[in-house]
Amino acid sequence: MTDEFRRRAKNLLLLDIETVAGHASYDGLTKRMQKLWDKKSLALNKGDETISSADCFYDKGAIYSEFGKVVCIAFGAFYWNEKDEIAFKVRSFSSDDEVKLLLEFKALIEKYPADQLTLCAHNGREFDFPFLCRRMLIHGISIPKALQISGKKPWEVLHQDTMELWKFGDYKSYTSLDLLAAVFDIPGSKNEMSGDQVTRVYYEENDLAKICRYCREDVVVLAQIYLKLHCLDMVPQENITRVG
Repeated sequence: MTDEFRRRAKNLLLLDIETVAGHASYDGLTKRMQKLWDKKSLALNKGDETISSADCFYDKGAIYSEFGKVVCIAFGAFYWNEKDEIAFKVRSFSSDDEVKLLLEFKALIEKYPADQLTLCAHNGREFDFPFLCRRMLIHGISIPKALQISGKKPWEVLHQDTMELWKFGDYKSYTSLDLLAAVFDIPGSKNEMSGDQVTRVYYEENDLAKICRYCREDVVVLAQIYLKLHCLDMVPQENITRVG
């Protein structure tokens, strides 16, 4: 590991979020929100009226910050152990109370110098970072400086996105975390569940712990991909610590 990477790693936080539909069913929406979802559902299904708004909400409501909510945030950081070997620690916050969860996360990242903290996620610029900011605003929570981008010059926004790093300026396609893991021969995180099952596991199985395990493993994969994208050796499995 280079001295430059060690220096940057001190203020590097890798993260992933898990989101679910904001209600257990379409019926939980207010009439006003139902009408607005009906319009979005029709557009999402390209005018196919055979797919009900209710089914579409359960399947896709988690993707949109106006209709979904955050139930878990996992984050991790690199460090060097007593043998001077690279190590990684990943931890998760979770709650049925989204306000409590977002405030916990805000308190965490505000412990870092805002002008030095680098946040990294896979597709984070398009999903994780804006989703967190929008949900904070919906709940009247001020956005921490490390997540703010308004008025900043591009080089002042210290956000990194492994999907963008992999694209090298090519915007033709989406590359999933799982695909990059396979390309680099990194063990995947989809053994227990996959991302499209999160809403079902949350509402039908009532298993937030399972969602958190999945979210933490995504961050482990993210960390290994981050290292590969910088031509660095991966963290040995025995040097990875997981905290619930």
